Amino acid sequence: LSITASTEKVVVTITGNRENKLYDGTEKEAEGYTASIDNALYTEADFKFTGNAKVNGTDADSYKMGLTAAQFKNKNGNFKKVTFVVTDGELVINPRTVELTSESGSKPYDGTALTKPDVTVTGDGFVDGEVTDVKATGSALYVSDGEVTNTIVYTAGDKFKDSNYSITKNEGKLIITESADEVVVTITGDKKTEIYDGTEKTAKGYSI
Repeated sequence: LSITASTEKVVVTITGNRENKLYDGTEKEAEGYTASIDNALYTEADFKFTGNAKVNGTDADSYKMGLTAAQFKNKNGNFKKVTFVVTDGELVINPRTVELTSESGSKPYDGTALTKPDVTVTGDGFVDGEVTDVKATGSALYVSDGEVTNTIVYTAGDKFKDSNYSITKNEGKLIITESADEVVVTITGDKKTEIYDGTEKTAKGYSI
């Protein structure tokens, strides 16, 4: 009696695991794969994997495991036609969404600057220690300044990378309006008294 190898085609579908993470400054990992086999007589024990189904990353980006069909080998002599169809695994680290909003405001002219330094931070926010001193620096003093943008600034630390964040700035406007106070300017022309002597005399100037 003899058993010959099956000539029936076996398809092993390998799907690398996929992980979606949010950037937080720490290392993330995606590992492993799933196998789907179209023949009940063939199992995961019947093939050998020689790769490394694992990938690590820290910054916001897409990291591939590098799985390929060449890393999977049939080791069961009962099957001649084993095909491996591979979809690579992936680690996706998404950038943090940060929305920065500065205030708007207006006031009548009073000789002092209008400022609104507070900034509201919403969304995922910054990772602790990567950004400090978030503030708005807009300043309006005169009506002629028009609409002044309440510009948002921050100090980035050594570990900060633009690519790890999706930052939206909603910057307010600062406006100085005309003062409604009544201003009275009293002008007093200078007065000079002379004795006639036949020559031209002059009085000029004023005080405010």
